[in-house]
Amino acid sequence: MKKIILLSALIFSFSLYAQNIEGSWRLISENGKEITDAEVIRIYEANYFAESAKKPENNEFLWARGGEFSLNDYKEKTDFNTKEPETVGKDLSPKLAFPEKGKLKISYANKDQVWERISSEDNDLTGNWVITGRKRNGKIDMMTPGDRRTVKILGGGRFQWIAFNSATKEFFGSGGGTYSANNGKYIENIEVFSRDKSRAGASLDFDYEIRDGNWHHSGKSSKGDPIYEIWSPYKKAYKK
Repeated sequence: MKKIILLSALIFSFSLYAQNIEGSWRLISENGKEITDAEVIRIYEANYFAESAKKPENNEFLWARGGEFSLNDYKEKTDFNTKEPETVGKDLSPKLAFPEKGKLKISYANKDQVWERISSEDNDLTGNWVITGRKRNGKIDMMTPGDRRTVKILGGGRFQWIAFNSATKEFFGSGGGTYSANNGKYIENIEVFSRDKSRAGASLDFDYEIRDGNWHHSGKSSKGDPIYEIWSPYKKAYKK
């Protein structure tokens, strides 16, 4: 009997590893009720996830949450959560299942969610990044991200950036939407912006290149100000 239980556990564990969770997902139901009053998008990449929600009729920002995850015995560690800030720093162990192709079911203590895959597309910039440098007055200032950091996660044709402090549980802003990255040109199509919903619908063009594993990003911000940023792989640059 013990051998049968052990074998079942191994098969279940293997089935999780066999599934490709990375990419972008849309929440379609919660506790059996279809989601119609919010558009909720989640991105999984490089052991990190980010989620944002908005009202579909007027692009009003509703919430953002995310943090690290591990697929083995699925766990989440919350880094930011505007809806439930008291969960920041806590570990969650929801149950993960794949009821059918293209669907993901996550069962938390008080809710069962079903997500539908949007895309698993990847490109040069697919991954989880943290900002480590900015050019000011012609000089590049480098930084080591700690509790206060700005993260940008890209996967499945979607992006989301988040500025937060995981120690103080402060949230400074988030934005997201669709993107493309081809031949050194990066284009963001903004769909949600926590600080100003009127930014939704805007498209921003940037030049990019990967140097020594870092993403060099230049162009103009949504306000029209020139920017030059350096983003580094999160696992490499973030110091806990």
